[in-house]
Amino acid sequence: MTKIINFFKESYGELKKSVWLSKQQMIQSTIFVFIVVGIVTLYIAIIDWGLAGILSRILGGN
Repeated sequence: MTKIINFFKESYGELKKSVWLSKQQMIQSTIFVFIVVGIVTLYIAIIDWGLAGILSRILGGN
């Protein structure tokens, strides 16, 4: 039981050392993540579309 109590005390101590983002920083980070995810999604969609077209021509499909 002592180990569990020590674990929570140490965890709480480490949590108090953490530096939290401000609201503005959190909003900016979230927007950045959405933009990057959108760009990566578009990139993967273009590659998928291109490869599907190449395979369609190789296999003689429509």
